[in-house]
Amino acid sequence: MKPAELQAKRTAGKTHGWQVFWVCGFLVLAVLAVFSRVLHCGFVDYDDGNYVFSNQEVQHGLTVRSVRWAFTTGASSNWHPLTWLSHETDVELYRLKPAGHHLTSLLLHTANAVLLLLILNRMTGALWRSAFVATMFALHPLRVESVAWVSERKDVLSAFFWWLTVGAYLLYVEEFRRKSPKPKRFYIAAVLLFALGLMAKPMLVTLPFVLLLLDCWPLRRKDGPRRLLTEKIPFFLLAAASSVVTYRVQQQGGSVSSSFPLDDRLANAVISYARYLGKTFWPVHLASYYPHPGHWPQVEVVVAAVFLALVTGLVVWQARGQPYLAVGWFWFLGALVPAIGVVQVGLQSMADRYTYLPLVGVFIMVAWGANAMLGGTRVGRRILAIMGGLVVGACAVLASWQVQYWQDSETLFTHAIESTKGNYLMCDNLGYLMSDKGEYAKAEAWFQRALEMKPDYAAAHNNYGIMLAKSGRLDEAIAQFRLAIACQENYAHAHLGLGNALAAQGKLDEAAKEYGICLALAPEDSQAHNMLGNVRSQQGRLDEAVAHYREASRLNPENPETHLALAYLLAKQGRGKEAEDEALLALKQRPDFPPARQLLETLRTGR
Repeated sequence: MKPAELQAKRTAGKTHGWQVFWVCGFLVLAVLAVFSRVLHCGFVDYDDGNYVFSNQEVQHGLTVRSVRWAFTTGASSNWHPLTWLSHETDVELYRLKPAGHHLTSLLLHTANAVLLLLILNRMTGALWRSAFVATMFALHPLRVESVAWVSERKDVLSAFFWWLTVGAYLLYVEEFRRKSPKPKRFYIAAVLLFALGLMAKPMLVTLPFVLLLLDCWPLRRKDGPRRLLTEKIPFFLLAAASSVVTYRVQQQGGSVSSSFPLDDRLANAVISYARYLGKTFWPVHLASYYPHPGHWPQVEVVVAAVFLALVTGLVVWQARGQPYLAVGWFWFLGALVPAIGVVQVGLQSMADRYTYLPLVGVFIMVAWGANAMLGGTRVGRRILAIMGGLVVGACAVLASWQVQYWQDSETLFTHAIESTKGNYLMCDNLGYLMSDKGEYAKAEAWFQRALEMKPDYAAAHNNYGIMLAKSGRLDEAIAQFRLAIACQENYAHAHLGLGNALAAQGKLDEAAKEYGICLALAPEDSQAHNMLGNVRSQQGRLDEAVAHYREASRLNPENPETHLALAYLLAKQGRGKEAEDEALLALKQRPDFPPARQLLETLRTGR
């Protein structure tokens, strides 16, 4: 190469580098501007309690005990230790201030957008198309759920490791082509990063397939199918192991639903693919929960299936000349497989959060397809720039608007009910929220509305029963708990609620029976052990009561009432030193606890 040509290439490279820098800067500012409202959102009563503000282990912050728990628990029907560690880190940094937890998710999402831009640009050399894909990924309204919902930290965290894995794999491919001695270190890094991603959210199991797609385009590797597949063996093994662990944990946690037969699940999967595309191009009526209809009209299923088949046939037909269409389409189809509902986890029909990574494939199709159609002329490029700007601007406005619905639980639940039909779950959630506020009339109306939509919804019967018991309507509460159990026989919480209502009526033997059933279904339910301890104490069966109180304290050591109840019983049995120890534990948990202090003084005075 001549010196003049070499200098021109260096100058172009520097210019391009500055363009990447400024595009990254714009992308960061755009994401922060659009999603800044999340910093004013609170926690919501929609899994945030399970993940943060009611989770005793997470509230310890980063301790040896909490880290061990993160790697050994199947809480929330998932094994995702890195997700738990991220929440524990947030508690360590911000305690229970929602803004800090939202900030972490926002920063992770911002980092994901920048990584996507850098990686796609490096693979293709097409900066502006890569910028469009990254900006759409960052600002599309479907992203709001993953960013604004603290419980969905696993989405943005796992995606961070997805992009780091792809980046390490890209460096491996580049070094392999140069025949340098470095490929192994990047390959090992890619495998390790993939393993970490799976420990944040198992939906990453499809990444090995995406790497194969990237081998075809834009990497255009010519190493032969055997080598390309052999390279992916460690990735496939990790994905298989994660799938097995996830299925077992979700099955044990009761999240794998058997409510829908296979044909209905397959029909919903076909419909959901089409609905996801619909909400991608027309993102309105977005909701935090989309109820599963159970059975879709056959005509709709056939239309959706024909549409998917036609697009699949078209991209395969054009694969040689326009490989990005096939890569983008199969990225979309494949990355959604774990959450498409063939194995039904939960009761939702679909969810915005499931599109976090799959829609990158669709954005690639749009960016490169539009450029192929209009990018050949200066006028065409101007049209593309104007259209791209309008689309990005519209998405930014809609996303910013969508964030406001996550400001609090009532707003979120009400919006979901208004945006969907037959949303019994959100009606139940609103009922529970009103009950918690003591607004029993409003709560009852929402529970009744939920049960009108779905009479066999066990959770609504149970929550309705809890509200009735709190308002003193014990007979009606007992009837609702029995209906919940009739709808779902192995419903531990309904047996617990029924036991509480029977105990309040003085029916101790019947209450003890219900607590026993609850503990057979959920042996680590500290509240059931505590309540059974109360019943056995009232029955004079003090040794049994002590045993249940001790187990309740082991499962939930930070409950001062349990320590105090145990202290009273031990004192009654003449075990003063043990009683004193429990009273001290109660005071440690709640320093301003007069009954514990009074008992402690009595014990010390009587010695």
